[in-house]
Amino acid sequence: MKVDIIISADDIKEKKILNKSVVVIDMLRATSVIVTAIKNGCEGVIPVLTVDEAVKIAEKHRNEYILGGERDAIKIQGFDFSNSPLEYNEEKVKGKTLIMTTSNGTRAIKASIKAKNIIIAAMINAEAVVQKLIDYNEDVVIINAGTNGEFSIDDFICSGYIISILKKRHPISLSDIATTSLYIYEKNTDVKSFIKYANHYKKIKQLGLSKDLEYCCQKNIVDAAPEYKDGIITIK
Repeated sequence: MKVDIIISADDIKEKKILNKSVVVIDMLRATSVIVTAIKNGCEGVIPVLTVDEAVKIAEKHRNEYILGGERDAIKIQGFDFSNSPLEYNEEKVKGKTLIMTTSNGTRAIKASIKAKNIIIAAMINAEAVVQKLIDYNEDVVIINAGTNGEFSIDDFICSGYIISILKKRHPISLSDIATTSLYIYEKNTDVKSFIKYANHYKKIKQLGLSKDLEYCCQKNIVDAAPEYKDGIITIK
């Protein structure tokens, strides 16, 4: 099994992901939200690129659909929820379908549609993601959503954590960038202490969302690896 990494949503190319299992990471905070919402009974998550698209879908099914997301880490006006995973508790999301648009994460998911499998990952469900990769046994491309087209420390170290688990359980061959990600994680297993240097981490901290950061840096608190297929993210 070959493992590679793409460092931002803007760097996704069809030839790199075709016929491969893609793992999309936006740990701060879109993929952490998706995993949490589905764990808490959300029927599925529909990722979209624009606010207008999200609103149009929701208007057709207002009692069944909820709106969530952000722009520049801030809740979108008129939406039900922001991009804080702590908002997506069972009481609010169970039995609902979430329509979501974010600055980076949903772009990365939508840009991955040519992959064979698209798995949604974060620190909080890394073990479950690895098990699914082993089950599929395809070459892997880990996509870091990044921040506005730029490399993001947080997604990169999360990639390294996933690779570290996979390496212990399955024979793998790493690209240079995947090797670097693994090395960074192995030297910084206390993830929060390392990603505090990330610009996006600092942005979320400045917004007073320290509890989100604490939550998103936890390891393996969710035993689920949602997948994107036919326009919606669900547990297969």
